[in-house]
Amino acid sequence: MNIAMENNTIRSIEEEQRIRKAKKFNLWLGMIGMFMMFAALSSGFIVYTASGVDKGIKTLLPQTFIYSTVVIVISSLTLHLAYRAAHAAALAKQKFFLLCTIALGILFFVLQVHSWQVLTGQGVFFINNNASQSFVYVFTGLHLLHIIAGLIVLFRCFVGVVKSIPQANNIFRMDLAALFWHFLDLLWIYIYVFLLLNQY
Repeated sequence: MNIAMENNTIRSIEEEQRIRKAKKFNLWLGMIGMFMMFAALSSGFIVYTASGVDKGIKTLLPQTFIYSTVVIVISSLTLHLAYRAAHAAALAKQKFFLLCTIALGILFFVLQVHSWQVLTGQGVFFINNNASQSFVYVFTGLHLLHIIAGLIVLFRCFVGVVKSIPQANNIFRMDLAALFWHFLDLLWIYIYVFLLLNQY
């Protein structure tokens, strides 16, 4: 009887490990897909501007993009602290740093929306005669959609800590959240630098 129970426990653990590996693999596939999408958009922008129709965005990028960059970099730091707290089973610290990261993610969202308002104030609209300017909205808009997804993932981690889910599940959620959020951080830095280099 005990041997059967032990075998069932082992099989359950192995099954859980397979599921976790599959989830992490799917996340990697998703991030590779996102990277390829933004690489394709970058190539499209370069080909379009090289055609001579429109040479660059032809407008200054909003200063709020700089603030957004600072905010998302700090959010990666606070998430790393939450990640370390999770691995140390310091749940109070984990909750605090997760809340900080979520707040910074929301601030990033607000700053991006404000940046669009600045752009429209400068006469740069999503639909206009200069498709290079439309690319700014496409790049930032798609990234912002992924930020929303990232915030949902972070909130799920926070709820898990509040509900005191098993530590193994808590750490696994944090592993996925950290991987995805740091990817979004690096992706934004790439987008910002790319747009900055193609202002004119």
